[in-house]
Amino acid sequence: MASCVLCRRVPRLRYLPGLRKGFTQAQHVPVKQEEEMDDLEVKKEVLQHQEAFPQGRYKLYYNPSSYHPSLWNSATPCSQTDNDEDEQCLSTLAPSFWQQSNHYSVSCSRHLSSSTNTLLDLAFNKGPEPEGPSLSRYCRKTTPPDVKVDTRAFLKCRPEYAFMTLDLTQRPHPIEWQEALAVLKKVTVLKGSMKPSDVSQFLVELSHLHLDKMPLVRSDQRFIMLLRYSVEHLRLFTLFQLLEVLQSFVWLDMPSAHTVLGLYEAELNRRVNQMNLHQLLFAADLWRCIGRQVPQFLRHLYDFVRLNLGQMEVPELVQLLYITGESRQCSKNLIHPLEQLLMRHLQQLYPEEVGAVCLGLFKSQTSISEGAVTRIIDKAHSFVEEMSDFAIVNVLKFMRFSYLYHKMWLQAMSQEIPRRAHRMGVQGLMHVALACSALHYCNDNILLAIAERIPSLVPYCRSKDSCKLLWAFGTLGFLPAQSPSFYPSLTESLRRRKAEFQRYPEHLLTGLLGLAFVSQFPEDLIALALSPAFVNMALKSTQLELKKDLFTLDEAVAQELPQWTGPRLSGKLREEVVEMLWKFAQSDVCQKPEVLEAESALQDLLGGEKFVLKRMILPHTRSIDLEVHLDSTGQPIPVNPASHTAAQSQDNSSFKNPSHQGWENMNVEVSLTEELLTQLINTKKPTEPLTPSPTVKPVSLHRVEPGEDGRLFDMGLNMTSDIIETLCKSRIEAAAPQDSKRSVKLAIQVCNRNHYCYQSQRLLGLHAMKRRQLKLAGYRVVELNHQEWFPMLRKSRVEKLAHLHCKIYNSL
Repeated sequence: MASCVLCRRVPRLRYLPGLRKGFTQAQHVPVKQEEEMDDLEVKKEVLQHQEAFPQGRYKLYYNPSSYHPSLWNSATPCSQTDNDEDEQCLSTLAPSFWQQSNHYSVSCSRHLSSSTNTLLDLAFNKGPEPEGPSLSRYCRKTTPPDVKVDTRAFLKCRPEYAFMTLDLTQRPHPIEWQEALAVLKKVTVLKGSMKPSDVSQFLVELSHLHLDKMPLVRSDQRFIMLLRYSVEHLRLFTLFQLLEVLQSFVWLDMPSAHTVLGLYEAELNRRVNQMNLHQLLFAADLWRCIGRQVPQFLRHLYDFVRLNLGQMEVPELVQLLYITGESRQCSKNLIHPLEQLLMRHLQQLYPEEVGAVCLGLFKSQTSISEGAVTRIIDKAHSFVEEMSDFAIVNVLKFMRFSYLYHKMWLQAMSQEIPRRAHRMGVQGLMHVALACSALHYCNDNILLAIAERIPSLVPYCRSKDSCKLLWAFGTLGFLPAQSPSFYPSLTESLRRRKAEFQRYPEHLLTGLLGLAFVSQFPEDLIALALSPAFVNMALKSTQLELKKDLFTLDEAVAQELPQWTGPRLSGKLREEVVEMLWKFAQSDVCQKPEVLEAESALQDLLGGEKFVLKRMILPHTRSIDLEVHLDSTGQPIPVNPASHTAAQSQDNSSFKNPSHQGWENMNVEVSLTEELLTQLINTKKPTEPLTPSPTVKPVSLHRVEPGEDGRLFDMGLNMTSDIIETLCKSRIEAAAPQDSKRSVKLAIQVCNRNHYCYQSQRLLGLHAMKRRQLKLAGYRVVELNHQEWFPMLRKSRVEKLAHLHCKIYNSL
């Protein structure tokens, strides 16, 4: 019924005088009465309220494109829909979402004449506005939505949202084309005699035309004339009429870059002091629906909120966070107050509102305290079964951004995702996989459910969806044998969408690296990615640094495809990337305490600096190793060409037994472990409790409080030089193959927990690939596991040396 009121001129004009009077009452109407009122009539009453507020100083950049391509704004460019918010969270692959400021800053004269105003002549003489880049249409035509998702479902949680948002699901009742022609005819008859109320009414009535007919209206010269007159009447419009016209632009599907919208934006910016919180939120929502960036207007909104926090209740807070998310950034001065408000109202939120809050915080990249994030996820977990698939995905996005591992939530996901996967769309499943990979959470129930669903959705996959799914699954080490159709179907999808990589080269590299992690190398796609033309295009990107990804792919191919005859990166580019990676490693990884301690202890164990080389054996894996060479008898071979010459000129007698150089004067005690005791009694590491050796007198160890001599056991064992020599003498005669005549190359890796899936011994994709390729290069990998080595850092030097001795020689 409300749409009929807006469609007919006389009833609307008769209703206007009562709007201001009824606004105060509408604010305090009980919920039951509000539900009985017509939504648009309530909105009319709200829009009549005017309230001044001081202007502020904060500026934000606004990208009003929604996560899913808008069904009402065909002009939304593909660059917005194809590079959605998940890009920013993968900083190694994605550009920033900071948007450029709006270029329109025209203030309209009260008596503008379309015949003399140059700006208007330029605006209206350009001809019909293009609907958007041709690739935008191509993207949507070739990638139809697989599952319809209501991205604004939270608006249905409370009737109060009707005051500050536009319900896009309630399109006005359509009028016939003949009625639209009648309106356009009135425009030609009235021309300059039209009043502001006539202009706004005509635009509202035309906005009720069926969506399919909108292009005909927008290209009609009479409609263009009507827009010209609307600009002339801008300052004569009431605030309600101004917002009403802006709402009609949403239904008219006006291109977001249309020049007229710049003039309306300037007028709204001029009137912000006349608007209250609900009107500001409503206008911001209309700009979002249109798809236009309005950073200056949003600055006023955020400043008003900062100065009027007492007006923020649950619906206002959720809608503000939604708008903040669509703007892709939040003012730093607003983050703390919003966090406090959110914590105050958290228990009142409904499931879909929690999802909206998480999405807003994720899109705006707003970092709040870990405690606040945990409480939000706790709240989501309390009603996880009631949440929609979209809301659950939003929670996972926020966890991915915050790097918060919430055990109970992820355990719930291991049940919920398999139960829901069959009805979820590609993008939702892709974000679930990305969240798992970002959190290093490898759960076979989740991954198998996604892998089984994806092949049937491949026709709906954008190139980005396919590539990021490949990346996520490859990172988590999901092997092809676990789901035989998963990797082939997505790889074939990449082949069908090669054209999209001309615009988004980073996506192809993402997908191919994910495949390389699990030893999958589609040679035709690799040839494309390493072709000179593609490489040159990728390197021209000013927003992305793709050299490292290209180098990683190139070297992975060289290691695992020895028969490869396709294109390779130039030697100059490879050298440049190696130098860049090594400089970073020297300033970061090489300086970590656990690495420095391992390097120093190995030098002591093996006889000096020349026996240990810290370097990137495989630079493309972006990590370092401690390289050690041993001859066939187990004696270390010099490997470090940069070792000091002075060390080489020392008396050779000091190196007769390099494996325990400088230990003779040590007389310290260590804790006796089974492994260390095994070394001392010259037996293999026992799988059962040790039994006394006939050559070694049994020792009974009992821990006591340390005395002055520091002994920890009442029958402790002093580490004398003889015992140390026994410990450190190599036992290669028993451990190494007797027929081995070549040296053994060891790659000693100081690992940390970020190399593994969470609470698992499964290596992440890049590190698993490195292990595989080190073996192909002829190295034996010796792992200093973080669970063993990090606690060892707090122990004595002798214990560290003993641990390294066992690690090295037990690997032979």
